[in-house]
Amino acid sequence: MDQDQDARSDALERLEVFIGEWSLEADFPGAPPTDIRGRVTFEWLLGRQFLAERSTVPHPDAPDGFAIIGPDQDGDAYTQHYFDSRGVARVYAMTFRDGVWKLWRDAPDFTPLSFSQRFTASFSDDGDTIDGAWETSDDGSSWERDFGLTYRRVS
Repeated sequence: MDQDQDARSDALERLEVFIGEWSLEADFPGAPPTDIRGRVTFEWLLGRQFLAERSTVPHPDAPDGFAIIGPDQDGDAYTQHYFDSRGVARVYAMTFRDGVWKLWRDAPDFTPLSFSQRFTASFSDDGDTIDGAWETSDDGSSWERDFGLTYRRVS
């Protein structure tokens, strides 16, 4: 195996902690508690070359989604291709290091960039909970919380 393949393999191996089924809960700032819950599964695709994330949320205000994650060439970061039931398609840069998962979109991709987004989440010590939040920015420098997400491992 050459150095690029080693880096890719190592990057994919780091994502193993995501594999399985998770419950999903969302919370919105300033809004009363809601029952926005869903399911997320992470599974390998194409002989463990990519990670697939499928989410279903049976709430009219929340889209179902599908994402494909693959390591960048150097194996230090990832790219996530995201699609949802609203017809949204986006590309996010991603890192996953030391139990911290980050996604961000700050450049146009399939669609124009009318706002920037970023997501930061942390895995619990036992790996069974992921707590995070999405933030948005209209100017790329002032950020505000969009909504929080909590993943709990089901299997």
